[in-house]
Amino acid sequence: MNRIFVATSAWVLLLGSAPTKAVPDALTALVEGNKRFTTGQVTHPNQSAARRHDVAAAQKPFAIIVGCADSRVPPELVFDQGLGEVFVVRAAGEVVDDVGLGSIEFAVAKLGARLIVVLGHERCGAVEAALKGGAVPGHIGVIVDAIKPAISTASSEPGDTLDNAVRDNVRAVVARLRSSEPVLAPMVRDGSLRVVGAVYDLDTGVAQIVDPAGQP
Repeated sequence: MNRIFVATSAWVLLLGSAPTKAVPDALTALVEGNKRFTTGQVTHPNQSAARRHDVAAAQKPFAIIVGCADSRVPPELVFDQGLGEVFVVRAAGEVVDDVGLGSIEFAVAKLGARLIVVLGHERCGAVEAALKGGAVPGHIGVIVDAIKPAISTASSEPGDTLDNAVRDNVRAVVARLRSSEPVLAPMVRDGSLRVVGAVYDLDTGVAQIVDPAGQP
């Protein structure tokens, strides 16, 4: 186990690269992009043929978006970003399995991203299924089982139970990423990596930051 940790740490040092934006600037860029989206003033930045040519050889995304696979919540559109700007990892209920975690670690260690945003959304079908319980077909149960522990207290919290469950699930994923060894957690502790949560409103298009401090 120690050999694995040492090897992984060395891999991070060898492949790590400087972020394209400082963490506060990265979060500000996403917040401002979402404002453009919600007000109908999108600029569709960095989507030209010239930009496509520029990023063909290499990518330097300034943020990682861990989002739900819901077709109504495409992160590049929600945050008005272009080619090569955000590294997106998506699964129903923003569930992060080992493959998803490896993808996130790759974007941090190899590509230099220093901000992770876990993006949930209201009326999430996966969270609702976990909240209701009962049998579900096929491999959907794997998703539901992954979400259930995060929302066990949602019904006892004030307000709408499903809204509470969505936020609880986002916070649980944020907590998992912040504490993930050996790649993410050390960087969270030394302040070089920030992990925050956000919840997207399907009606207004607003992605509200639910954990602005971004602390472990």
